[in-house]
Amino acid sequence: MVLHVIDVETLQNYELKLTFNNGVTGIADLSNALWGEMFEPLSDPLLFNQIRLDPALSTVSWPNGADLAPEFLYDLIQPINNLEQ
Repeated sequence: MVLHVIDVETLQNYELKLTFNNGVTGIADLSNALWGEMFEPLSDPLLFNQIRLDPALSTVSWPNGADLAPEFLYDLIQPINNLEQ
């Protein structure tokens, strides 16, 4: 199955609550992933919180052009029990 991000919510401390097309929802901590020319600007919480779903890429992206592969995000998540959603 090809992974797609179908929902995203920003949390505190550079964390995202993500839902994937396979039904898995979890929390991804991006605090250690914001390095490099494209991602360092996202350490500004105002820019980080401008995240959006990009339907063409089936993942998340930001206004500065940064995006992360769904597979990378999936590997980062700590799953949430479905009863807690």
